[in-house]
Amino acid sequence: MYQKILSPITLSALLWTTGVMGLPAIAQSKQTLAPQLNPQEKQQLYDLLQKGKQYIDARDWNNALAIYRKAAYIDSENAKIFSGMGYVYAAMGNYVSAAQVYQQAIALAPDNPAFHYAFGYTLAQSGDNAKAINAYHEAIRLDPKNIKSYLALGVVLLREGHYEQVEELYNQAIALDPKNEKAYEIMAAALYKQGNKQKAFNFLQHAVKSFPKSSELKLKLATTLFTQGHKDAGLKELKQALKLDPDNPKLQLQIGIFFEQQKKWKQALAAYEKASTLDNKSIAAHAGIARIMEQKGDHFRAIIAYRRFIELAPENPYGYHHLGMILQERGRGEEAKKMLQKAEKIYQKQENTTGIQEIKDLLAK
Repeated sequence: MYQKILSPITLSALLWTTGVMGLPAIAQSKQTLAPQLNPQEKQQLYDLLQKGKQYIDARDWNNALAIYRKAAYIDSENAKIFSGMGYVYAAMGNYVSAAQVYQQAIALAPDNPAFHYAFGYTLAQSGDNAKAINAYHEAIRLDPKNIKSYLALGVVLLREGHYEQVEELYNQAIALDPKNEKAYEIMAAALYKQGNKQKAFNFLQHAVKSFPKSSELKLKLATTLFTQGHKDAGLKELKQALKLDPDNPKLQLQIGIFFEQQKKWKQALAAYEKASTLDNKSIAAHAGIARIMEQKGDHFRAIIAYRRFIELAPENPYGYHHLGMILQERGRGEEAKKMLQKAEKIYQKQENTTGIQEIKDLLAK
């Protein structure tokens, strides 16, 4: 029943987890507040901003947001108040609202590069990559020496497949900061995505020598080696990366994929379980555990793993498909039918004719 569904190991997508430029500078002195405010309003606004900062320090986002709304009511022309509100919205995970208030901050202070950077970040987090690219370009125009903007722009350009632009951006970033490890990671990803694996390999060899303690670069070099068929060399790089960063779930995941492709089920399972422990929301790790359990015939644990996979990826047909197969094999027909029908609906949305036919064949049994 076990089907080989793994494609060859590919370069891991570069994950960007930067914050929103850090704590915004909004706790102003009374002397710097808007001159049109009377002394009582200035005192009230000053007290609110101080209180807002305290709430931010305590990560009490709801109260912080309420404070900044009150502050904005008193002084609707203060860009930094809207910036602070955007920071709080972003911390709460509400990136759409964060982008909206950052846009208000920009309208009040269009020449502030930090606002454009934060606006780009919130747009990127909400999935509006095209507008995020424009925002980052504006941040670079206003502050051409801030490498953070180059790196953030590079990540979004990678998402959109603008690999040649990433190369150009990389050269600019390196000119600003030749020792910036993230710039090398972005460049490596761009070369790989272009399909120029030899150029990526040569670049990564140089990068790893320049940054011998970078687990991310070693991971990317290992991935490139695997795709070129150099399994032993790739595994060696992975193990070296793991020594540098033993609690990195991405490394454990890649080791699991490697051992699974070698049909070394015990080692693969151990790596996947470690990855899921380090990152309990890793869809790929739980999928790996489920596949190994299915391969070993341990249907009880496979069912548990596939249910967890479905919780994390409810719009992915793979979990329903394989869970349905296992339930069907165990004689749990009604449960199996529900799972398979759910998989079929998702395959239909995706216009996946192969998946649809496989489900039809299973339901016809």
